Amino acid sequence: MDGGVSALAAGQHGQGPGALRHEVVVGAVALGPAVHEDALHEDFVRAARPRKPRRKHPEQVPARVHEPLAHLGIPAFVEGRAFDVPASNPMAVALSPRLRPGENRLRSLLLDPEEQAFHQDWTKATADFVAALRTTIGDDTDDPRFVELVGEFALSSQRFRTLWARHDVRGLDGGTTTVHHPVVGELRLHRDKLPIDDVILVVYYPDKDSDSDEKLRLLAALSATGSADAARERPADAPRPEEA
Repeated sequence: MDGGVSALAAGQHGQGPGALRHEVVVGAVALGPAVHEDALHEDFVRAARPRKPRRKHPEQVPARVHEPLAHLGIPAFVEGRAFDVPASNPMAVALSPRLRPGENRLRSLLLDPEEQAFHQDWTKATADFVAALRTTIGDDTDDPRFVELVGEFALSSQRFRTLWARHDVRGLDGGTTTVHHPVVGELRLHRDKLPIDDVILVVYYPDKDSDSDEKLRLLAALSATGSADAARERPADAPRPEEA
């Protein structure tokens, strides 16, 4: 059992010890039969420990970020600490509708069959994202957004519960990924992350003059005419990866 889930749930709204014990038990049930009583007690003690109140600052997209977003001809979007997407450019949405503003990348990855089929290695992607979420949370277990998301995923995704119990911690920085776009096919893209104030500007780009570069240019042209959306709406027989 991980202290993060129960502590996150118990730390909300300044609950007393009785309510804390209830929330810890709920968190334990959500994580399945592997919960040990000693771990449960440890989580309860951790959750009940007094905390110094922290001032929460809502994430805001700096004004200077909107200009490059509008002019970049490659997929680009803004990512918050909890993988929320507060802003994105048209190419990001053309790459994946789950990158439109208001979406949460981890929720899409865990719960959206289309996003699951989008990733060539969904198993690795989920492991990387959950480990990165744990890294970001750190000891900030009273953050309302983290409380909300961890509680939601603990109840709705077996894959999340499995990964959360592994206690993996690592960052999710730059790298290369392969995705299956429903219109233009397979794309091999590099990912770079540029911190700007409290948020991160994420960009995806292919190798110059590669097959993926040509496909991304085609996607840009289709997106400009609306053809990509029309093609995307055709039925697709994409199997949903089994949750491990």
